[in-house]
Amino acid sequence: MEKTYSLTAHYDEFQAVKYGGRYSSGTLSNGLTLQLGADGASGRGRGGGRGKDPGAGAGGRWSRREVCLLSGLVFAAGVCVILGSMLTLKYLSLEQEGHCREDCQRKKALLKASRFISANIDATFDPCEDFYSFACGGWLRRHGIPEDKLSYGIITGIGEQNEDKLRRLLLQPVRRRQPESAERKVKEFYRSCMDQAEIDRLGSAPMTRRPDFNELLYRTQGVYSTAVFFSLTVNVDDKNSSRNAIRIDQEGLTLPERTLYLGQDEDSVKILAAYKALMERLLSMLGAHNATQKSREILQLETQLANITASEFDEQRKDISTMYNRITLRQLQRIAPSLHWKRLLDRIFHDNLSENEEIVVLATDYLQKVSDIIKTTSKRVLHNYMLWRIVAALSEHLSTAFRSTIHEFSREIDGTERQLEPGRLCLTQANKHFGMALGALFVQEHFSSQSRAKVQELVEDIKHSLDVRLQELDWMDAETREAARAKLQYMMVMMGYPDFLLKPELIDQEYGFDVNEKTYFKNILNSIKFNIKLSVKKIHEEVDKTVWLLPPQALNAYYLPNKNQMVFPAGILQPTLYDPEFPQSLNYGGIGAIIGHELTHGYDDWGGQYDRLGNLKQWWTEDSFRKFQKRAECIIKLYDNFTVYNLKVNGRLTLGENIADMGGLKLSFYAYQKWVRDHGPERPLPGLKYTHEQLFFIAFAQNWCMKRRSQSIYLQLLTDKHAPEHYRVIGSVSQFDEFGRVFHCPRGSPMHPIDKCSVW
Repeated sequence: MEKTYSLTAHYDEFQAVKYGGRYSSGTLSNGLTLQLGADGASGRGRGGGRGKDPGAGAGGRWSRREVCLLSGLVFAAGVCVILGSMLTLKYLSLEQEGHCREDCQRKKALLKASRFISANIDATFDPCEDFYSFACGGWLRRHGIPEDKLSYGIITGIGEQNEDKLRRLLLQPVRRRQPESAERKVKEFYRSCMDQAEIDRLGSAPMTRRPDFNELLYRTQGVYSTAVFFSLTVNVDDKNSSRNAIRIDQEGLTLPERTLYLGQDEDSVKILAAYKALMERLLSMLGAHNATQKSREILQLETQLANITASEFDEQRKDISTMYNRITLRQLQRIAPSLHWKRLLDRIFHDNLSENEEIVVLATDYLQKVSDIIKTTSKRVLHNYMLWRIVAALSEHLSTAFRSTIHEFSREIDGTERQLEPGRLCLTQANKHFGMALGALFVQEHFSSQSRAKVQELVEDIKHSLDVRLQELDWMDAETREAARAKLQYMMVMMGYPDFLLKPELIDQEYGFDVNEKTYFKNILNSIKFNIKLSVKKIHEEVDKTVWLLPPQALNAYYLPNKNQMVFPAGILQPTLYDPEFPQSLNYGGIGAIIGHELTHGYDDWGGQYDRLGNLKQWWTEDSFRKFQKRAECIIKLYDNFTVYNLKVNGRLTLGENIADMGGLKLSFYAYQKWVRDHGPERPLPGLKYTHEQLFFIAFAQNWCMKRRSQSIYLQLLTDKHAPEHYRVIGSVSQFDEFGRVFHCPRGSPMHPIDKCSVW
């Protein structure tokens, strides 16, 4: 914080001082009034009584006492004048120094921004040919991928800085030592995770049990929060966003995508073999007999589940309206009779649920088929499969041998060369299980309310940009336009951190379970059980739309369609995505484009199915929705033509993120143009020839400067709903006419094609 220098007291004491060498009367602290002539000298008497004081002694002569008094007053006045002059000069000097300090600080920030931008650029590339390589080529040339990472980018560097801050906070002494203190719990949890000697001493002991089928089904879902055969959650009812509902969906596969079980290409065959080896090894370490046979049987069962599971990019998984099915518990029992639903849910929810209790099912056909699989599969295989799902979920918390085995699998399928070192691994778990407790420490030290307010202004600018854009669209009719604008008006924005983090006693309530620095695995289980308890309680409560899904230190942001809510944690509002000292062109191109991205998610192929209140409702007219779909198809085809290592990007899987990237870039650019109109042009960055409009696009691209291991690209293209970073950039800028204008790209060049795709 800058110091504030107050000169008021000194200046008031010497109000007699005027510029230009002239003086007026002033009152000194002793109450005497000093009369000064126009030339600044005191009234001097010279013979003949000229200038004589009416109160002078007899005979018109000055007494010794009067002379002494007058001399003293003159001396005091002189001292006052000198001191006043000195203080005035000091005041002017400090004022000038303050201006200099502020100006120097500004110049320093501009120089820092300039160096950051120029170091990442590779000017040998033509921005109109390949803007990503132009904006990121310098960074890509200078950086490699750390041995313990799949990928590394500019945004990863921000994450590392955040992690370093968090680890230092965790290592500080505990200040609040009460039994219920969340600060104490998160720091002891971290120490328990770091105590590798104790974890190794226990080995596999924490996971050796053998309950029957129904008991194990309950324990996997209701104790370990692990999906087997299906997922069971409590979440907002999509068609009534004011209430929570039990939701059941397809889930139960250990590998991240169903096609990996089907061995359709060389990469999936390799991954499947590595997965089977991992299963055998872990089961053997847990003392299983015939681990090879059991692994083969479990894999066969998971392959059966894969065959009835729909991929996330299938049409049926893109339309939530067709997936949504609210049924009673009685109807659910008829759909999937192999499972004792009421008995299971009564135990999990600690209640005697009515058979008329309504449940939202998102995969009705899947549940019918999974019930048939359970009916025709031996109890032994079902039992081993459920045990395996628990092992797969929790074995990373066991001894060094288990962690090393899991790493061998990772290295085989994605090329990660080295395990995450214990400090970072334990920080990951502390973030996962004590996110808000750790976040409270983070925002107290590393995030100001001033930054929070400034970014909020930026959000409002971008929301205004969308409002203007909605009124300009020629393909949307008036009825749909008004509904879209209403959704924007009702959209909730949560910035930085939840306010309760400023009150330690409220944070404590988030972690009502025991933590001991000598029992790491038990701490994990206690956390899981407590969170299940919190989730269960929500079933008959009204939806709290102020709840955060991410802690404030998260390097992420999100939009929730069923709450019509955007959230920007403090962890992403950090340099270089956002820096209050950087030019606004960089802030709008950085965090601004991300804000625009999340805002556009409210109007993409998924979020656009929810209305202003967060309810699943068709607010589009048929004509406008048909035009939206036509424009979306253009984007699907655009991204389908992008390839990485001869592998195609899936335009349908990545559609929502691509719409958000393209829309977010436009909205933030238009918002920046408005900022310039309101505040005037920005000072050029020293040493750079680029305009601030060009710098906006460069900052956007540099958000996504990223290197990935070639082995991981296959899984990324198969499972990630974001396109590879290269295409996130060129796919967005090439479809925006303003980019072509700003960089003077010839029409028909790669970054300025004649025919473009556009939704928002």
